[in-house]
Amino acid sequence: MSIEHYENFPVASWLCPPPLRPAVAAIYWFARTADDLADEGDASASERMQDLRDYRADLYAMAAGQARSARWAGVFAALAPIYRQHALPLQLLDDLLDAFMQDLHKTRYADRLELLDYCRRSANPVGRLLLHLYGINDAEALRRSDAICTSLQLINFWQDPSRDIPNGRCYAPAGDLARQGMNTEDWLRGQDSADSRAVLAELCSWARELMEAGAPLVHQIPGRAGWELRLVVQGGLRILEKIAAMDFATLQQRPALRSLDSLPMLWRALRMRRPQSLLLEARS
Repeated sequence: MSIEHYENFPVASWLCPPPLRPAVAAIYWFARTADDLADEGDASASERMQDLRDYRADLYAMAAGQARSARWAGVFAALAPIYRQHALPLQLLDDLLDAFMQDLHKTRYADRLELLDYCRRSANPVGRLLLHLYGINDAEALRRSDAICTSLQLINFWQDPSRDIPNGRCYAPAGDLARQGMNTEDWLRGQDSADSRAVLAELCSWARELMEAGAPLVHQIPGRAGWELRLVVQGGLRILEKIAAMDFATLQQRPALRSLDSLPMLWRALRMRRPQSLLLEARS
């Protein structure tokens, strides 16, 4: 299984609690395979949609303990025992597939609410599934997890529009574009301009606000998993810094994390302070 695609999500890293690594890897493999069905190769949109429908049918067959096709035997052989052992919420797995299917027919977003609804299915299930594995299900933790995962999804969009533009996809909401005198067709031309940079500056600020709203979750997750999340948060924030440092010109160039970024990320992860509200909860 390749782990090169999900730049902003570490997968079953050494910081993940060892007993949970098979579960994290199985969930990732499930999601990665679905994402590849939606994006990789030369299949037509209709063929991709049928593949995802077949994949969903195998998911529901697995959940019901019924026979599955042989096409993705490895994926579901790994996921099935994890699904049963941890009682994974089927809806969260299905939400991921729904988002991948949406990418095949919806390529433009009118406003941020539409984009948030997409992130609710494309990114947030990842965090909620991990919290489920850790046995954390309080409403505040779920809200913070959603904020982090949505932010990571948005950062990925603003980090590299060139991945989406060739596929005719514009994740910059029409409302944000209009405020800078642009429209979707302007964006899809992929031409760097003062207006496109202004759009990206606003969108990156939004992503940062979400990340900062979700960041206190790192103090609610115990042990090594909490430290892994600290690095996830700092990785996302570091990408935003790199985008700002290049004056939001990501229509021209893609910023990426390098080995030299690990030290400042680690230092900032170590210095993440517990919010006063959580300190009061711990004392009560």
